[in-house]
Amino acid sequence: MARVLVVGAGLTGSLCAALLRKVTAGPLHLTVWDKAGDSGGRMTTASSPHNPQSTVDLGAQYITCTLPYAKKHQSFYDELLTHGILKPLTSPIEGMVMKEGDCNFVAPQGVSSIIKHYLKESGADICFRKCVTQINLRNAKWEVSKETGSPEQFDIVVLTMPVPQILQLQGDIVDYESVEVRALFASGNVSV
Repeated sequence: MARVLVVGAGLTGSLCAALLRKVTAGPLHLTVWDKAGDSGGRMTTASSPHNPQSTVDLGAQYITCTLPYAKKHQSFYDELLTHGILKPLTSPIEGMVMKEGDCNFVAPQGVSSIIKHYLKESGADICFRKCVTQINLRNAKWEVSKETGSPEQFDIVVLTMPVPQILQLQGDIVDYESVEVRALFASGNVSV
């Protein structure tokens, strides 16, 4: 059985895990790690410690589907709409610029409900407070070290955390990072 680790429990990591589960024909042990205490990454919904019903979306407050991507990604929007995770945004937002063909959506249960949906669909083992520090190739397996605990081995590791965090990783993974990509980010011409 292939052991796959997805590092990052934000939108990219959760959707990647869900898609891996859908398209993998054979047995798959899928794990998602995140350094934070909950899923969401840059799309987190925070609750008030005094009133759990009082929430705020940190990061994206609404989702815009733009042309030409609308047709390519329509199945994702349809799935989220069907499950009640998204609904059309019908009220104007001050400063919002609408373009011809754009569709805007909100997440009634908070934007992190999108991530939680995809993590559930993935069936992955989700582990929080696992900050990856080093990745090494050992006997044709990826040995992943974290801040605490013993290293673990995986057949495949997918990194979905922000590029600056990827560039801080130590170990053999550094040999697999493109010199051009490192130089581009170091030059300050690209931001994430």
